[in-house]
Amino acid sequence: MNVLLMPFLYFPEDKSEYIPAAISFVFFMILLAITYTWIRRKSKRQEEETRELEERILRERREAREQQEL
Repeated sequence: MNVLLMPFLYFPEDKSEYIPAAISFVFFMILLAITYTWIRRKSKRQEEETRELEERILRERREAREQQEL
């Protein structure tokens, strides 16, 4: 019967014991948002660099093909 009641869960009578958990939760959520934003910006920058590199390679191939045709 104790297994069904989940004795491993602890709900304190004094709700002020939740304050440290709430503070750490908010701290890690802010850290998560900062990290997520940083990763998105870094990814966007890398995407632009890759697009520019791809365009440069395609342009060079086109120029080389035109040189061979002449």
